[in-house]
Formats: sequence, C-alpha cells, structure tokens
Amino acid sequence: MTAAPLLSLTWTDHVTGRRGHLVVDRLVRGVASGGLRMREGCTAEEVAGLARGMTMKEALHYDPSARYVPLGGAKGGIDCDPRSPEAYGVLVRYLRAMRPYVERFWTTGEDLGLTQETVDRAVAEAGLDSSVQAVFPLLEDEAAARKRLADAFALQVDGIGLDALVGGLGVAESVLVALDRAGRPHAGTRVSVQGFGTMGAATARFLARAGLTVVAVADVRGTVVNPDGLDVEALIAARDGHGTVDRAALRPGDREAPGDAWLAVDAEVLVPAAVSYAIGAAEQGRIRARWIAEAANMPVLPEAEEALAARGVTVLPDVVVNSCTNAWWWWTLFGDVEADADQSFARVRSAMRDLTGAVLDRAEADGVLPRTAAHALVAERLPVIAERYGWY
Repeated sequence: MTAAPLLSLTWTDHVTGRRGHLVVDRLVRGVASGGLRMREGCTAEEVAGLARGMTMKEALHYDPSARYVPLGGAKGGIDCDPRSPEAYGVLVRYLRAMRPYVERFWTTGEDLGLTQETVDRAVAEAGLDSSVQAVFPLLEDEAAARKRLADAFALQVDGIGLDALVGGLGVAESVLVALDRAGRPHAGTRVSVQGFGTMGAATARFLARAGLTVVAVADVRGTVVNPDGLDVEALIAARDGHGTVDRAALRPGDREAPGDAWLAVDAEVLVPAAVSYAIGAAEQGRIRARWIAEAANMPVLPEAEEALAARGVTVLPDVVVNSCTNAWWWWTLFGDVEADADQSFARVRSAMRDLTGAVLDRAEADGVLPRTAAHALVAERLPVIAERYGWY
C-alpha cells in the first residue's frame, strides 16, 4: 500500500491563497470514495495517507454476496480553520474547482472540520447535484437509491441523526470485541475520548450505553474529567456545531483539565477521535490505557505504535475501527440496508464484529500488530476485487 497514488493535485484559492488537495489513490469501476476535511495545516502528504486508508477501508468491507461493491480510495483536504469567517467561501470555491472530479469519479462527504450539512450546502452552491453523484451511474435504480439515502439521513435516534451515529457505533463495537476477547467486563471499564464531534460523541454514547464509564472528554477548550463518570448525554446536548462543549453544562463533580490531559487519564480505553498524528513518541509514554481505538484517521504515529505494543498496549487501527461511516453510506445507497435505524445498527454491529475479530485473529496467528494484519487482509482482497472489476 505504498505505491504512488493514481492522481494527486493541489489547488490554490485565488481569493485567500488557501490551498486544497485531492488525492485519488485507486479507482474501482471508475469511482473512488473518501471524505473532505478542513483544518489549519492540512498537507498533501496527510491527504495522500488518508486516501490510502480509504482504499484499505473499502477493501476490508468487500463482500462478494453484497449489492455494495467497494469503490477505490480518495480524500480531499483544505488548509483552513473551519471556524474562520472565510472558511465557507473557500469550501465553495474548492468544490467549484473540483467539480469535474466530483461529477465523474470522486464521491465525498463530511470529514474532520466539516459537517455533512455544510458539505451539502456548499455542493449545491458550487453547482453540483450531490457530493456522491459519481456513483449514481453504478446504481440499478438511481431514484430509489437516492430516496433511500435521503430518508436515512432524515432519521433521528435520541436527538442525533442516524448518519452521525453509525461511525461511532462501529468504533464502539470494535472496542467491545477487543474487551470481550480479553475477558474484560464492560462495567467498570473506563474510557477517555479526544474529540467530541460526530465520531467522538457517538462513540462515547454507545460505549456508555454498553456499560463502560466515560471519564474524560477533550475538545478545543481542554479536557473535562470526572473519575466517577461523565454524563455523556448532557455533554452531547451541550455541544456547538464544532463539537465544543458548553462548560455551563458541567456538573459539580466534573473538572476542567488541560487539552492534552486526555492522554494520561486513568482509563483502560483511549479513543483519539480528532486530528491525525495526535500520538507520537513523546505522547505515548504518558498513556496508561490498555487499548487505543483509532476513531480518527492516522492518530498514532508508527514509532509510537511500536513503543505502545512493546508495553502491551493494543492499537485498534483506523482502517478497521472508523470504517463504518463510509460503508453505511454505500450499504444504504446500494440497498443492502433500508432507511431504518435498527437495520443499520444491526448491520454495523455484525460487520464490525466480523472484521475486528478477523483482524485480531490474523494478528495473533501471525504474531504481528493488528494494523499489519489489516494490511495483509487488504493485500489479499485488492487483487480479488481487481480481477472481478478491473484495476480502474
């Protein structure tokens, strides 16, 4: 998975000078899938790594019996603070510049720094039909598929959209599989979450509902800590559009700590769900957790992962753990699930239990890290997909 990407380009905004990137790592049936992120400091190298990760996620969910056929991997990224007053204009102009790619072979959606609602609004303003319109020619019944996806996006479950929950459910299910295999009871297992946007909040909700205790949540303002457990639902209700918690909602037992305190909290499970490259060689030494579930893309650097493994910390890799947001879009669009929350949740749970179990089994059998095991599964599946559908 270290070959050069199929396509890589950099765009410069003529108004602000901000830069944006698009990397298409691989095409399957002429189409690639991967979200669009916006953050200050986003680089072409980062986007290329994310695009490779999308190729892996797609391949890991390959099921020859399913209607959904995995696509290739791609990613977009814009170097801009999403909270900046100029951010939305930059986003629209980026999408106008990328219009030929979105129309023909890049399907995209929300990622770090952006919500799907914002992406959809900017897509319309840029003159595009949909952020996933490139996949429409592959559908048997486009009208029915688009209605099914729209109906699914309209569903709310306890105050949160179904689309904002499925990714976090996948992360939570991966954690539960790891705990179950280790014989660790859910009750009494403590969790620290970095990032409280779409993925982090949903992960915290499902882990709390499974009986785990969320003891720390970090956002851009710092870390909120309570060793006895935070009220996850109250914190979710107190978020703004960027995942920042209103501190007025904190209870007497909650306390505020520095932004990096989430790393060293006394917890068994760590969930980095925000930026890439959050855990390097220095940061890993502060971690006391037994498991790290990569809800974010590329949060643990290789040298940190090796050091963590040497002291018995298991990193559940991003290409497995956070892959269900993407997969659910396609399960719904291709008709493997209907616009139904219970059906969607059941599919996510089943898929993630099978996939996480397969990766951990392979890691144990080969004596390698779970990430290495996941990459080995990808290397086996990509030629199978290529043989069936071609290399592009």
